Amino acid sequence: MKDLQKEVDDYIGQFKEGYFSPLAMMARITEEVGELAREINHSYGEKPKKSSEEEKKIEEEIGDVLFVLICLANSLHIDLEQAHNLVMEKFNTRDKDRWTRKEN
Repeated sequence: MKDLQKEVDDYIGQFKEGYFSPLAMMARITEEVGELAREINHSYGEKPKKSSEEEKKIEEEIGDVLFVLICLANSLHIDLEQAHNLVMEKFNTRDKDRWTRKEN
């Protein structure tokens, strides 16, 4: 994650404008998640794509969400690896017995 965060930071650092405000990035994340939802719905849901709509890949939409999420984390000086570790600790403690485990 550190490499991804640095790569995005290096990219954004090329431009005078820098990162958007956290609120603007939250709006962008919402927009990108909506686009991802639309593609998931087209691929796995009941809503077929219109013939006039361009073909997009779910992979690309996930990448867009990830990029903006990394931008948001970078702008707020959040280490995503540390954030991930905190969440996994929560799942491995608080939620450890929440789901039915597979037999080995």
